[in-house]
Amino acid sequence: MNNTIMAQKNTIDQRVDSLLSQMTLEEKVGQMNQYNGFWDVTGPAPQGGNAEIKYQHLKQGLVGSMLNVTGTKEVRKLQKLVIEETRLGIPLIFGYDVIHGYKTLAPIPLAEAASWDLKAIQNSARIAADEASAVGLNWTFAPMVDISRDARWGRVMEGAGEDTYLGAKIAEARVRGFQGDDLSKPNTIAACAKHFAAYGFAEAGREYNTVDIGTSTLFNAILPPFKAAVDANVKTVMNGFNILNGVPVTGSTFLQRDILKQKWGFEGFVISDWASVGEMVPHGFANDLKHASELGVKAGCDMDMESYAYVNHLVESVKEGKVDEKLIDDAVRRILKVKFELGLFDDPYRYCDEKRERERPYHKDHQEAVLDMALKSMVLLKNEGNLLPIKKDQQRIAVIGDLADDKNSPLGSWRLGSDDNTAVSVLEGLKAYSNEINYLQGPKVFDDSANFLENVLINETDTSGIDEAVALAKESDIVLMVLGEHGFQSGEARSRTKLNLPGLQLNVLKAVYKVNKNIVLILMNGRPLTINWEAENIPAILETWQLGSQAGNAIAKVLFGDYNPSGKLPMTFPRSLGQIPIYYNHFNTGRPIKEPNVFWSHYNDEKNEPLFPFGYGLSYTNFTYSNLKIDTSDQKNVKVSVTLTNSGDMEGEEVAQLYIHDKVASVTRPVKELKGFQKIKISPRESKEIKFVLTDSELGFFNNDHEFIVEPGRFDIMVGTNSQEGLTGSFLID
Repeated sequence: MNNTIMAQKNTIDQRVDSLLSQMTLEEKVGQMNQYNGFWDVTGPAPQGGNAEIKYQHLKQGLVGSMLNVTGTKEVRKLQKLVIEETRLGIPLIFGYDVIHGYKTLAPIPLAEAASWDLKAIQNSARIAADEASAVGLNWTFAPMVDISRDARWGRVMEGAGEDTYLGAKIAEARVRGFQGDDLSKPNTIAACAKHFAAYGFAEAGREYNTVDIGTSTLFNAILPPFKAAVDANVKTVMNGFNILNGVPVTGSTFLQRDILKQKWGFEGFVISDWASVGEMVPHGFANDLKHASELGVKAGCDMDMESYAYVNHLVESVKEGKVDEKLIDDAVRRILKVKFELGLFDDPYRYCDEKRERERPYHKDHQEAVLDMALKSMVLLKNEGNLLPIKKDQQRIAVIGDLADDKNSPLGSWRLGSDDNTAVSVLEGLKAYSNEINYLQGPKVFDDSANFLENVLINETDTSGIDEAVALAKESDIVLMVLGEHGFQSGEARSRTKLNLPGLQLNVLKAVYKVNKNIVLILMNGRPLTINWEAENIPAILETWQLGSQAGNAIAKVLFGDYNPSGKLPMTFPRSLGQIPIYYNHFNTGRPIKEPNVFWSHYNDEKNEPLFPFGYGLSYTNFTYSNLKIDTSDQKNVKVSVTLTNSGDMEGEEVAQLYIHDKVASVTRPVKELKGFQKIKISPRESKEIKFVLTDSELGFFNNDHEFIVEPGRFDIMVGTNSQEGLTGSFLID
C-alpha cells in the first residue's frame, strides 16, 4: 500500500471513529438497516401503515441504505431528507441489482464467462457501473460468484459456471470493473460478492433449498472466488438463503467472522440477502425475529435487508445484555467506511448529476462495447460440413422460431433497470445482411406477458404453425431455427426439472428436419440444456445464450462470418438430466475403469461422458497444439509451454487451457483441474508459443484442517482446446 493510499485510509478511519463516537445506539443500529423503496419519492410523503413507518425512520436516522430507488431526482430527494432532517446527516447508500448492465445490457453473466476474456468482462462491469451511477446508484449486488454444477438451478445464468479457477478470475475482473481504481469517482459503484457461501450447491437445483457439502468442497471449490473478490478489495459481501452444515449462512459465525473477517481480513461490510435474517425463524434456527437479529449480528451480518429485525430489536437486545455493543460498533464502522470511500460525506449528491443521467444510459460507446462482448460470448457447438458461416450471397434463407422476432427475451433475466423490448432481435440483425430472409414464427411458445415476477407460460398443445414452417423449409436453401428458453425462465426462483427445449420447439425442429437437413440451430438460453437429438442430427449449432441489447446484431455477424466465434463453455452440457450434477473436475472412484462385468462406476442407460464438456467450443478455423515442454528447474515456478498453430484459412481466437492432476495426495484431488488459460488471436498459418507458469497457488490445495498445502509428488498435465482434448505430460515435485 503506497503512502498516499495509506494516508487516505488513516484519514477515513479517523473520520469514521469521530462520527461513531457521536452516535447514539439507536442511530448506530439505524445504519445497519436497509429498506426497499416504498413510495413515489417525488410525490407527497406517505401517510399511515408501513410506508409511513419507513418514512419516519428515514427522518430519525434509522435507515442506512435504500434499495430499488433509482433516478437522480428520487435519490436526491431521499438523500436530502436524511442530510437535512436527521441529527447527524449521515448519507444513504443506494443499492440495486445491476447484474449485466443497467439500461444497456451486456450478455447474461454465464454467457460472458463463455468468452474467457477477462478484459472484456471487466469492461462490461465498468459500463454497467457508469450507467448505474448516472441514475443515482452507488452500490450493486453483483458479482454473483457462486460456483454451481447443477443446470437445474436457475441462477447459474448469474454466475461464471462450474469452475473455481475461472470463477475466481472472473470475480476479480467484475469487482475491478464495478469499483474502478478510485471508488470516490462518481462513475464507480461499490461491488458485492454473493452469496456467501455455497448457495450454488442447493440440493436438486431447487432455489432456496438445503446445502449439504463437505469442507473440502467448501474450501477448494466454493470459497476461492470469494477470496479473489476480497483480494480485489470488494467493498461488500452478501450472505444467502441457504443453510450450510445445518446453520443458515446468515447466522454463520464460521463463515462471516472466522473466515471472511478474521482469516481473510475483509474490511468491508456484510449485508443479508432479502429478509434472510428473518428467514432464520422458518429455518428453525431462531425462535423469533428478535432472536434472529441477535444471531445475525453475532455471526457478522452487518446490515439487514428488509427483515426489520435489526431496527426493531437490536437496541433492546443490547440494553438487555444479549448483544455486545462492540459488535454494533464494528458493523457500523464498516458501513460508514464504505460511505466515506464512496465520497458521500464529502458530497452526498455526487451521484445526482442530471446531465450524466441524460447522457450515459444507452450511450453509443456502451452499445458498441456490449456488441463486442456478445460476439465473444457465443460458442460454436457443431459445424458439420462447414455449414457456417453462411455465404453472403446465399439465397432463400428461412428463419423459424418464436424467439427469432423477440426483442425482449434476449435481454435475459436480472435486468431490472432496462426497458422492455429494447434488444435487437435476431430477425433484425439478419435483415441487415440479406433481403432473402423469410420468417415464420411457427407455434407460439412463450406468453408475451411474461415478466420478472411471474412464471413464464409455455404452449404445450397448440401445434398451429408447424405445417407452415415445414412448407417454408421445403422451399429454402438453409433454415435458421431460433429456439431455446425465454429470458425469464432462468434467474432467481427459476429452477427446472427438465432441461430440454420448452414447449413444442423440438417437435417443430424434427418436422423441419424431415424436409430440409441444412439447419443451423441458434440456441438462446440461460443454462446448459439437454439437446441429445439436436446434437446428433442438426449439422450446425450455435450457442448464443441471452446476449442483451445487441443480441441480433452479434448473432448475424457470427452467422455470416464477420466474426469468428471463440467462446468456450463455462459449464458442462449433460446428455441427460440423470447425470446432474455433472462437471469436469470430478473425483475418481475406486472403480473408474470399465470392467468385463457390471461392477464399475457407470449408468446402465447412459454414457458417463457429457454431451459437450467444460471448455469446449469450435471455430471457423482449425487450431493445432504441438511441442509441449515442461521445465521444473525451479519447482516454485514450473514452466509449461506449447506451440499453437492456426492451421486453417481464417483468423481466429483460441482459448488455450492448462489442466493438472495431482496424482496422489493426502486428500484426493480431482481427475483434472483448470490452472491456467490464455486467449490468443492467430492469423492463418501462424504459430505462437504459449507459456504458463505453475506456482504453489496452482499446485496446492486445502486439506481437511483448512490449511493450504503443497505436497511433493507427480502431477499429470494437459494443455489443449477443452477439458477433454490436449497434449499430455507429467512432472515431479520433490
